[in-house]
Amino acid sequence: MRFTARRILLAGLLTLGGLAPALAATPPAQPKEGPGGVGDARASVTKRALGRGTSVTFAFHAAGAAPAQGRPVAVFLHGWGAVNPQSYGAWIDHLARNGWLVLFPRFQEVNRTRPADATANASRLIKSALDEIADDPEAKPDRNRVALIGHLAGVPLAMNLAAEAAASGLPAPKLVFGTMPGGIASGPKARGIALADLSAIPAETLILTVIGDRDARAADVAARRLLREADAVPVERKLFLRALSDDHGFPALTATLSAPAAVDTAYDAGAIKVQPEAKDVKPPPFKWSADMALTGEQQTLVSQINNARADTLDYLAFWKTFDLAAAAAFSGGNAAGLKMNPRFADMERWSDGWPVKRLAVETPKPHPTAQTTPTAKR
Repeated sequence: MRFTARRILLAGLLTLGGLAPALAATPPAQPKEGPGGVGDARASVTKRALGRGTSVTFAFHAAGAAPAQGRPVAVFLHGWGAVNPQSYGAWIDHLARNGWLVLFPRFQEVNRTRPADATANASRLIKSALDEIADDPEAKPDRNRVALIGHLAGVPLAMNLAAEAAASGLPAPKLVFGTMPGGIASGPKARGIALADLSAIPAETLILTVIGDRDARAADVAARRLLREADAVPVERKLFLRALSDDHGFPALTATLSAPAAVDTAYDAGAIKVQPEAKDVKPPPFKWSADMALTGEQQTLVSQINNARADTLDYLAFWKTFDLAAAAAFSGGNAAGLKMNPRFADMERWSDGWPVKRLAVETPKPHPTAQTTPTAKR
């Protein structure tokens, strides 16, 4: 009895002196339902490959008959070198369980595809995939509800596809959602994705770019350039978002270039059966060029992508904002309405009640006119 009393007294003194171990606050968990939420946790997800050989688009959707109006289509355009859908598996799973048909075109063969060919590859793969499943009663793509999601080099690809949709026979996307944009060629002969004429993107398109506050400078410049060059889209249909890192608790939230990735091995491409090329089809002649190879920085980034795990930034900074943006885009809403929605930038609270740093939401400045009057100059 006396020994127990001494232990209680000692524990009390340690606590008062600040020597007792403190439990760190934990970040918010994924919402059970609604934007960013789990969706139908009991559903099984159909996973299949459309196409043959290396010309493949992976398709994911909840098993069973599609709704009468069809499924909204999310085209997921991966970062350069991150060609396995498992690298984004957690986000794909979220979309599939919330009713989406997700198409993941593998527009790149690592160390065999030039960035200059990526847009044409992606366009061809998406068009072929949509044609292949047009009459599928379970997939049933709704071509009037299409959104493009891009990560890193996938963002300029998404913008190119939006600009060239009419000419290439693709359905015009209602939403372009670009996370951590990069990989844009600086000139005609430079490595990277060459931009199309982005002024061809229809005015009714909703465009959101999301960057993080770590390794942010290049993504910031790229995001603002993409928003600026899509000058037919009015500013009230564009938003620039910045996710902020927060180390108030454990694990800390870190908004790096790889943050939108979230590995789920259930979406490993190696476990999805791909039909081989037809025997009578000869591959085109291959000629290697230096821009096919991943640079050292790209290899490091791909490694980080392949080790990323889902956290609060995924649930609330990327998935939730995409869900809300898609709902607005498909119902005729605009970016101004999103910005005024109190849920849009909110990141909820740590377990001790402290608020997680909110998203910074900015309406981009109008593009200046090519000619300025003398009065305006003064």
